[in-house]
Amino acid sequence: MLPTAPYGTWPSPIDATLAASHDGRPEYAGTVGEEVWWTEPRPAEAGRRALVRRRADGSEESVLPAPWNVRSRVIEYGGVPWAGAERPRGGPLVVFVHFPDQRLYAYEPDGGGEPRPLTPVSATGGGLRWADPRIHLERGEVWCVLEEFTGERPTDVRRVIAAVPLDGSAAGDRAAVRELTDDRHRFVTGPRLSPDGRHAAWIAWDHPHMPWDGTVVMVGEVGETGPFTGIRALVGDTGESVPQVEWAPDGSLLFVSDAGGWWEPRRVRPDALAGGAAVSTALCPGRREEFGGPLWKIGVQWFLPLENGLIAVIHGKGTTALGILDPETGDLVDAAGPWTDWAATLAVQGTRVIGVAASPRSGYEVVELDTVTGRARVIGAAHRDPVDPAYYPEPLERTFTGPGGREIHAHLYPPHSPDRAAPDDELPPYVVWAHGGPTGHAPFVLDLEIAYFTSRGIGVAEVNYGGSTGYGRAYRERLREQWGVVDVEDCAAVARALADEGTADGSRLAVRGGSAGGWTTAASLTTTDVYACGTISYPILDLLGWATDETHDFESQYLESLIGPLAEVPARYHDRSPLNQVDGITAPFLLLQGLDDVICPPAQCERFLARVADREIPHAYIAFEGEGHGFRRADTLIRALEAELSLYAQTFGIDRTDVPRLELRK
Repeated sequence: MLPTAPYGTWPSPIDATLAASHDGRPEYAGTVGEEVWWTEPRPAEAGRRALVRRRADGSEESVLPAPWNVRSRVIEYGGVPWAGAERPRGGPLVVFVHFPDQRLYAYEPDGGGEPRPLTPVSATGGGLRWADPRIHLERGEVWCVLEEFTGERPTDVRRVIAAVPLDGSAAGDRAAVRELTDDRHRFVTGPRLSPDGRHAAWIAWDHPHMPWDGTVVMVGEVGETGPFTGIRALVGDTGESVPQVEWAPDGSLLFVSDAGGWWEPRRVRPDALAGGAAVSTALCPGRREEFGGPLWKIGVQWFLPLENGLIAVIHGKGTTALGILDPETGDLVDAAGPWTDWAATLAVQGTRVIGVAASPRSGYEVVELDTVTGRARVIGAAHRDPVDPAYYPEPLERTFTGPGGREIHAHLYPPHSPDRAAPDDELPPYVVWAHGGPTGHAPFVLDLEIAYFTSRGIGVAEVNYGGSTGYGRAYRERLREQWGVVDVEDCAAVARALADEGTADGSRLAVRGGSAGGWTTAASLTTTDVYACGTISYPILDLLGWATDETHDFESQYLESLIGPLAEVPARYHDRSPLNQVDGITAPFLLLQGLDDVICPPAQCERFLARVADREIPHAYIAFEGEGHGFRRADTLIRALEAELSLYAQTFGIDRTDVPRLELRK
């Protein structure tokens, strides 16, 4: 029989240092010859992203030493930051974006030299930025998205598809960069070259639409020199989201579209590309699940064609699987394995498919599927239990009922320890987690940050509130003009349901979130009395400021759909902002902010705190130098997590002496 101790007081081997060391995931998998490459987080190295290669013998090594940081800032959220090619002679060539200066560099990892710049530095605004590169050795170029600032404001920017010489001739000469498209569209993805080399396809969209609202697939003719010609829109519309496009080996154009209410795979036959209206056909109709997702990062992938005509697809409702789709029959066979979430990155090499996946018992790892044998195995960034997995939570998928009887999807992580139990007469405290986005999704996977709390006796409920992706377009559009209403109501409905059913202690409920989740947290604390405290990280707090040059270009008109047209409903921007609702705050809170954040700038936190100053509400504010939107440095992650636990301990009456006491001021 286990010894008993109050919830929240349990000892745990999962400390903040351990949780921080496992923050982040492998991303942007690709192949270079027979090798598999990807980027990987390094929290202990100032949060840089390393480029890792897996050699044919199975060994892994970092391609570039610190401080090289392979990460793009295009649309601030970035995108695919590297590409590699195996040359007939001379070994692999890799082209990558270095985060500090955002220049493209070329590197020959087996040549013994240093990376050499391919693009110049611009002193204008945010400079020149690059994403979604594709190397074309036969042309001596790398094609990618160019984001070019034309002034000092964050919205003074243009984006085009450009060709950069691999010989370095553009390293000091902007004029040597060959633009392949004009800037008729505000946003573009990188081009995909058809098998015969005659056409390129890419995705474009414009303000005020976000890419999950409406995008178009553009095609153009490719010549030996000069820009693409004959450019036209092939499929897509302002009310249809197409987040990915690829060419099949037979010259068909493959894409995913949510025209039917779910992101589904479709195909345009080669003969439809000659001109006129393009007629597309569904490849796997009627499944009512997602084969795509929100295009937050340029160049991410949910499907890739194989050489034999089959298509590797990531699909599911809520959770996702990796499957192989036969486009002729619609048959779909999933890879066997424990994984419940596949990241939007795929690579194909012959009959092998490489992805990044996680499960409720393992973090994200690089997985290879052999489509001949059907066997899936981990080949890189393998999960290794840093502690006894008995300390991991036992998660549950739940569906709750919200206002008007609407469904709310959530993941429940009850308190769990192999060596402690709670007294029979005590209910546990719970923290409701609101994900970012808000067009995001909380995956059903192992997260040591969640285990940090559950192993100590504090439950976690991750809520995929209305507006989340993974459940179809109608679920996603519940948030249209309802941000700060539906998300707040859904989180509160889950919290109340847990208390009403006797799962959680209704007097010890907290809410936390970052970015858009920080908004939901702040809005929850200012408009409801459900929570005893909250942790607000890098939030939006002032809608009017955010809509008028206080954020980056990508989301600068996002509020037109989330709140409503500013010109028509200006009062709504004022009334919903937590900045203007501080009189409603009665609960203690912790506010965390990166000082280099250009998406949710610290100025909003400072205005919010100035208005809270007279309220005598216990609170703490921690600002981190060198951190932007989302924390990446190990020391930041440790301090933030320990401060959050201290807030809950003080608010819930939990005795813990193993973390520094957070000083709450009034």
